[in-house]
Amino acid sequence: MKLSVIIPALNEAEMLGDTLKSAVAGPSAEVIVVDGGSRDGTVEVACQYTPHVLMSRPGRGVQQAVGARYSQGSVLVFVHADTRLPPGYQDLVHQALACPDVVFGAFWLAIQPSSLALDVIAFMANLRSRCLKLPYGDQAIFVQRGVYFQVGGFRDWPIMEDVDLVRRLNRHGDFKPAQGYVKTSARRWQEENVIRTTLKNVARIVRHGLGASPEALYRDYPDIRYKRSDV
Repeated sequence: MKLSVIIPALNEAEMLGDTLKSAVAGPSAEVIVVDGGSRDGTVEVACQYTPHVLMSRPGRGVQQAVGARYSQGSVLVFVHADTRLPPGYQDLVHQALACPDVVFGAFWLAIQPSSLALDVIAFMANLRSRCLKLPYGDQAIFVQRGVYFQVGGFRDWPIMEDVDLVRRLNRHGDFKPAQGYVKTSARRWQEENVIRTTLKNVARIVRHGLGASPEALYRDYPDIRYKRSDV
């Protein structure tokens, strides 16, 4: 199984290099960066690590969909620009998908730099994944290529695109976590306050379940990416 690692990015020059270092450590993986119109050095950083740098409209849903259509791998791995994959991630993905009934998976979550509160948040996220089979995008969701397109792939949503895709995948086949940890940046919790950020995340999930549109939810989702002053 050849892996295609798809990374949506927008003004992520500060974070993207470490993410790409972890991705290209998988020597046979196809690494694709889809830029949504960055005005910092994101594209230049991406080009240092991979020849597969695409441009699209901004929005994580549409950017990941563009990357999926371009990709050649039989397994698609979607990685946020501030999330590092673990060493040997290719083998971990292959092991998770070895069972014929398993069509998708994700990694366990670690948040760095860590704190007691963030360790609790990561623990709860991992418990949700284990018990409810509902990983989020910062856990590097991976899926068999054919199944991804069969369920319709990512919708053109600015937020909740991961929740929407995972729910459709769960109706199609089994989920299995990879036995490794991705390390995602703590910047959002650091910027907004841990308790406030957590409560807002829960509120978004509830509002989404009650029918709020992704566009309405995104209006309350502050952009904390580095280099935003350049925009």
